[in-house]
Amino acid sequence: MADIIAILLENHSKTHLGNASMDLGLKGKNVIITGGSKGIGKSTALAMAKEGANIAICARGEEALKSAADEISSQGIQCFHRSVDVADANTLAGFMDQARDTFGTIDVLINNTSGFGMTDDEAGWQVSIDIDLMASVRATQQVIPWMEASGGGSIVHVSSISGLESGSPPAYAAVKAALLNHTKTTAATVAEKNIRVNCIAPGSIYFENGFWDIVKQNDRNMYDGVVGSIPFGRMGTPEEVADVITFVASSRANWMSGATIVVDGVQHKGIY
Repeated sequence: MADIIAILLENHSKTHLGNASMDLGLKGKNVIITGGSKGIGKSTALAMAKEGANIAICARGEEALKSAADEISSQGIQCFHRSVDVADANTLAGFMDQARDTFGTIDVLINNTSGFGMTDDEAGWQVSIDIDLMASVRATQQVIPWMEASGGGSIVHVSSISGLESGSPPAYAAVKAALLNHTKTTAATVAEKNIRVNCIAPGSIYFENGFWDIVKQNDRNMYDGVVGSIPFGRMGTPEEVADVITFVASSRANWMSGATIVVDGVQHKGIY
């Protein structure tokens, strides 16, 4: 037994510890990221581009989208971008089709859009359902046949820790919780097609002109209260979430499917 353990440790050292930079196997892969002009979406696009993946991004704001696309393209990969309101099913489908036509295949889909429905009224629920939930569902349904035809793929929903507990705006929290269930259910149904589906649940993420930057400028007590609830004493960065998404989407996480990964610096106090 001691000899077997020694051999296993030696092999582990050679294959892992001796490899300072892990190859994620994303070079030449084709990736769609919705909501890719800023924050987590943009950071994920840049992280994957640095791994050699081609990127298609969409967002509503044309100026920010073009700026993000230029930065992503500077990594030496192909970047397709289009201004899209993902709440419009036909427009979203058109963007997806164009991305596939541009690249030939789609290997990875990152559903990252949010309407930030903060009000508990018809408008708050509608924007949450249309953008956070249905855009993710529709994009997922559209890529599954493509991925099946090419031998497999990886889908990642970006949800939130708000979907794990009470205390958040009802509409926002409810659709984020729905994404957790959609992840597990879809993962089970597409596993035989060699398609993985996972979910990332970030905590409070700060970036310039993002939601928490706006809160910081307009309601400092609320901002400080949230920071005070995080054991690390700060909010997370888009890059910290993007690194996890990139790994989960890659072939290095090949046996991970149906999982929800919390990335929040222990902000959420539950065990899940």
